[in-house]
Amino acid sequence: MKISELKYATLLSYSPHENTSDALESKYLTYSLKQDRYEGQPPILMSDWVAKKTQENNGLFYTFFQSNTILVPVPSSSLMEKDTLWVPERIANALVKKGFGKQVASCLRRETAVRKATTSPSHERPSVKDHYDSLSVQGSLSEPEDILLIDDVITRGATLLGCANRLITAFPNCRINAFAAVRTISNPEKFKKLQDPCVGTIYLNDTGGTIRYP
Repeated sequence: MKISELKYATLLSYSPHENTSDALESKYLTYSLKQDRYEGQPPILMSDWVAKKTQENNGLFYTFFQSNTILVPVPSSSLMEKDTLWVPERIANALVKKGFGKQVASCLRRETAVRKATTSPSHERPSVKDHYDSLSVQGSLSEPEDILLIDDVITRGATLLGCANRLITAFPNCRINAFAAVRTISNPEKFKKLQDPCVGTIYLNDTGGTIRYP
């Protein structure tokens, strides 16, 4: 892999193994985001809500969203059919409407399905190479200088690192970072609250897996 470290930013955190009121709220909103449902009063699509909250925290994220940044949504683990809900693409479009980045380029495609990380045992989750091998770059995007991968939820970051390596193969001179709406906090003791903006790094380890910090 040409990229072994990937800088990322997230807006929210989600605790799957805790049942406090804050953790339960994080579970509910993460599920709602993955369906891009309307929430709140007045109702607002979760993708638009994420863009709104990102705007409120722009001081932390400004290095990720430059005027020339191309937002590339991350494909799902399965093969997408026509009219399939693609939440990362919706988030990317909502961010551009708020003035983040230059445009959305839905150029990453899943050619072969991979196992879904969130429902697989840790030892069976797809590796960075699994993701890399399953993806292709399509379309006529010409020599971008800056790409920001957009995803709904990040767990360990293998998907994002696989996507980044597929893109750098096509665009070797491009800067690539990642933005996910939600990061999973598996250790209940490290979960603080739902709205917990963060900047961190995903590392490729010697076994082909990933370490996300924080």
